[in-house]
Formats: sequence, C-alpha cells, structure tokens
Amino acid sequence: MPQRLTPISPDGSELTIEALRQVAPSCITEVKDPWSGATRQVVDFDVLRILLGDQSVEAGTEMYSFIWPGKQAARREAATPITDTLRPVLEDSVDWDTTENLYIEGDNLSVLKLLQRSYVGKVKMIYIDPPYNTGNDFIYNDDYTIDRDTWARQSGERDEEGNQYRKNLDTNGRFHSDWCSMIYSRLLLSRSLLTDDGVIFISIDDNEVHNLRKICDEVFGASNFVAQMIWERAFAPKNDAKYVSNSHDYVLMYARQIDNFKIGRLPRTAEANARYSNPDNDPRGVWQSDNLSVKTYTPENDYVITTPSGRRVEPPAGRCWSLSSKAFEERLRQNRIWFGSDGNGVPRIKRFLSELRFEGMVPTSILFHKEVGHSQSATQALNKLMEGGYFDGPKPLGLLRRLLTMANLDPDSIVLDFFSGSATTAHAVMQLNAEDGGHRKFICVQLAEETPEDSEARKAGYKTIPDIAKERIRRAAVAIRNDLENEKVRAQAKFAKVAMGEDVDKDPELWDNLYDDVERNQAQERLDSIDKRKESLDTGFRVFRLDSSNFTNVKRTPAELGQGELDLMLDNVKTDRSGQDLLYGAMLSWGLSLSLPQAVTVVDGCEIYNVDEGALVACFAKAIPTTVIEAIADMDPRRVLLRDSSFASDKEKINTFERLKQRLNWDDKEALDKVRVL
Repeated sequence: MPQRLTPISPDGSELTIEALRQVAPSCITEVKDPWSGATRQVVDFDVLRILLGDQSVEAGTEMYSFIWPGKQAARREAATPITDTLRPVLEDSVDWDTTENLYIEGDNLSVLKLLQRSYVGKVKMIYIDPPYNTGNDFIYNDDYTIDRDTWARQSGERDEEGNQYRKNLDTNGRFHSDWCSMIYSRLLLSRSLLTDDGVIFISIDDNEVHNLRKICDEVFGASNFVAQMIWERAFAPKNDAKYVSNSHDYVLMYARQIDNFKIGRLPRTAEANARYSNPDNDPRGVWQSDNLSVKTYTPENDYVITTPSGRRVEPPAGRCWSLSSKAFEERLRQNRIWFGSDGNGVPRIKRFLSELRFEGMVPTSILFHKEVGHSQSATQALNKLMEGGYFDGPKPLGLLRRLLTMANLDPDSIVLDFFSGSATTAHAVMQLNAEDGGHRKFICVQLAEETPEDSEARKAGYKTIPDIAKERIRRAAVAIRNDLENEKVRAQAKFAKVAMGEDVDKDPELWDNLYDDVERNQAQERLDSIDKRKESLDTGFRVFRLDSSNFTNVKRTPAELGQGELDLMLDNVKTDRSGQDLLYGAMLSWGLSLSLPQAVTVVDGCEIYNVDEGALVACFAKAIPTTVIEAIADMDPRRVLLRDSSFASDKEKINTFERLKQRLNWDDKEALDKVRVL
C-alpha cells in the first residue's frame, strides 16, 4: 500500500540529526514506531557522550554567550515545521520551460523552511541586505513574546490572508531584541543551505552591526569569520549632519567552513600593473623591486653586500637580509637583484609580474565607491533602467559584482538572496554569466510588501516590491543581451576594420587581405565566444508565491461536520489548486530542485507530469485508467506520485501499486520508497 507524501517542511531536529550523522554517524541509530511500524533515526546519547569524552562538556559552567529576550523562542521558531507551500505563477515568469532561476514572493522565514530539503548544502553564496533596524524599515510576521493568535487579536495587524506584519518602531521596548530574533531564526535556517565551501555576505549599518557579529559568530562559528568590510556608501559629506556625516555601511563575510573556502581574487588593474616596469630590459618582462631586509633577525643572514659600484652595504640596524649569502649569490647570478640604475643603491630583489604566485589581486576590506559604486549611483542606474524612481536605497551593481567575485563561484553555482529588494543580486548574476559564459543560478526571495498609495511606483502600476523587482530583472535581461550584441558589433568592426556595425560576412575578402591566419582565428574565436555566451545565457526566472497548504484540514471531529460537508472530505485537495501547484508542493516535500525541467503528456485525458526525465512522474487526475499507469511505467520513473482520491477503493490502489512494482521490477522496499499518494 503506497504511503502518503507528507506536505510539511522538515523540523529542526530532522536537520540537526542529519548534520550530526555527517560528523558522527556511529551515534545515530534507528528505532521502530510501535504503532505504525515505521522506522526513524534517533541519537544514541550514550554513544555520543563516549565520542565527546568526559572533559568535553561541563554542566552548569558559566560560559560566554549572547543572550536577549526572545532568543529561545526564535530558535524554536526556526525549528518549527510548516504546512505552507510555494505555488507557481506562470503568468509572471519568463522562459518558464528553460530557466533555472527562481523568484519567490513571500515571507523569507517560511520560504527558507520550505527550501531545506531541496537546497540543503547546494547554495555557494548567500547575500542579504536585511532591514537595518532604523525604526521604520523593519516589517516582518514574527512575534516572539506572545502567542501569535493572541498578538493578532490584540493588535489587529493582519493582512488579507491572515498573516501578521508590523513595523519595529524605536519606541518598542524590545527594539533590538525583536530585530535580533528576526535575523537569528533566518540565519539558522540559511546556514544549512550553504555548500561546504560556501560563503554569506550581509549588508548592515551601525545600528545592529555589533549584535549581528555576535549572532553570526554563534550561527556560523567565530572561526569562520572572514571579514567585516567597509563599503563607502556616500561620496560626499552631508553638511547638515548633527554630529558626524556617516559615509559607510558594512558587509559581514562568513564562510561555511573556512578551511574549505578559497577567496576569489580580483582582476589586476591597469594601476596595479603600472607599478611594474623593465628599466634593464630583462627578457623575463616587467618587474618591481622589493625590500631585501626583514625584521625577523637571523645571524647567518647578517652579512655585507658589495654593490657593483664597490659600495659595501649592511642590513639596517636590528634587521637582516631575507636571503642567506648562498641564496643571495644565486639570485645575483640570475639577475634578480637590483642595485639601482647607477649600481650604487641598496640591494632589492626583483619580483616579476609573470611569476606572481597568485593570479589576480587579493580583495581589500575597504570597498571604495570608485570601484564598486555608491548609493547615489545605484539609485541613478536603477532609475534609468526602470525609467522612473520606484525604489529607494538599492545596492549598486558593482558592489554585488565584487562580492560574487570574492565568493569564488563555480560556473554553475547557486546564489541566494532572501532579502532581495530591487533584485540587484539577480541582475549581477546575469551580468557575470554574460561576461564569462557561466551558468550560475539565482534564487531571490522578497516579502510582498505593498508600495505606498501615493508613491510613484504605485502610480506606475507597481503594487508591491516584487512587482518592481520582476520588472527590473526583465529590463536588465534586455539590456544585458543588447550589450552582448553591441560587443559583437564592436568585435566585427575592430577585426574587419570597417565602419561600426558593418557585417563582416558581406565582405569576406577583408579577412584574407588584412589578417594572417593567427589573427583571423583569434577574431573568429572571439565572435564565436560572444555567440556562445548569448545562446547559453539564462535571463529567465520562475516565479513562485508562498501560500497556505494545498490540502484542507481533514482532522475534524464528527460534531464539527455538517451532513452537507461529508462529500467534501472525500478529497483533501483544495478546489483552487492546480496540478502544477500539487507538483511543486510535492517536489519540495521530496527534496527536488524547483528549477528542474518538466514535460506534460496527456493520456486518455489525464495529464502526466514528468520532472527531469523520470526523477518524478505524477498524475493528479480524479480517475486514473490502466493506460495512464502503463504510460507512467514507460517513463521509467524514479518516483511516482498519484492522487489518493483517484482510487475508488483500497483494492484498486493496491492493484495499481502492484502493477507498478511488476512493470518497473521493484521490490517491496523500493516500491514503498518510490510510490506516494496525496
């Protein structure tokens, strides 16, 4: 008999046990439920205690920790499962069938819970720009001081769907505590999504940076702290500032496992390369000289060097040479020692650009606005793209591009932003892919916060922040593709030496007359590269919207039901839910990526959904004939999902189960694992 697929997010204990199993598998065992007969994993604390040793934990010992009112409630909130789901919104999406990018509307706490099974350990980089807690920018649906229903009755602050949203005003006595609770629960959930070599960046200002550091030290581990960078947010002082004109924000950077993380280095700049020259025409190329003396004193490295001019030079007082006398003589024979153009200077060692140990330049902790942009330039760029000022305080594209580089992304990495705002992160990911031909994917999550009634955004038809963000992604996609086309035109003009925009194919003799074979090959390779990048570029996105469960509450007593309601209880699926709704809800429960491709086949009037060529095959028709079951088996599924109400009786359900087993050559255990009903 096939079991039901549980439409619920994983709870915190499930995630913790899985994490513990990775590092200490011997302390995890299985027990059988005496009622259902199902097995589940539990922790053998006796084994765990042996593994830890007697000295590992001391009960009752005072230890340093960061505590605030509501912390324990926030931790419980992060661990509490939910029955909410994500519903696909095809009409708002772009290139639904081919894109791997996701845009999700809804409260990020719930969304992070729903993503746990499908994206655990798969996200290479997280960037968030959470509310800075300035007293009026903080809207969320959490309350950690009283019961949610109690708060709702007292405040009346609920939206049309019953969700609670409120601002964290600075008059609130729990001003800092509420913010800490809000960010803490979300960071707890986000950590499990990171890859072992993943990294998180968090933008913040002075209001909460001190608290955020402590929270991140707890969640990610103080040893995984990478940097607290300073972003030069403003380029000019505000003369009307009461005390000091604040020109910066911070970006905190933590690795998932610092030993596994490798920083992405920046491209070398023309300014950096200009420090290298070749005054002695060394055949190894340009170089710069470096100090030959060091502070760490070694007696054998304290010797006299005679310059080509005959002058005797000793190391500065308290220092010695970095090379032994033997090593120095070897470098001298190799022409790696520089005594100045007149041969009379203090000896210095030559460092060749071509021999640098690392490619590129190490990032610095200060993000200068000349390199990554500032608030004003970000606003101007977004206003130009959107043809209006519809969003306040976007982050500059250059800042996100810098962070993407530092994250050292793989070509197919996933980047998550669960406070995505105007979707700068999505824009930056698409831009990077356009530049290097990568296939990185973004997941953006944003609360459907309404724009003010009298705002320019509302007048332009943007009712919510996601409306602005989705349009920004669409327009950014067009601009990026136009830039690629212009790059191709410039490449054609450069290599063909014809007027800008003229097609080389119209005059192929130019290739033969102006270039040798190497030059022609280089030109063609560049043009082919541009075409390849254009073809592979993913500028689409699938839109999902957070909603209540796809299923009705069937756990009601007979006294709660009227005679006319009995027929409604035969099917637990809500009447407004489509097959796509059920499919993606099931994918979340089964731990499948929401970006997987899918195909729909109709057999005898029944829609069959085939996700990723058999990863999941589902049919939600209210009656499923034998021909449909045969068609499902022909798709060689690794998972099968059917609607429970499709079967007229348990006998029919068992017969279908057995037919799938026989056709797919599954044993009982495989069938029980791979076949589910809703």
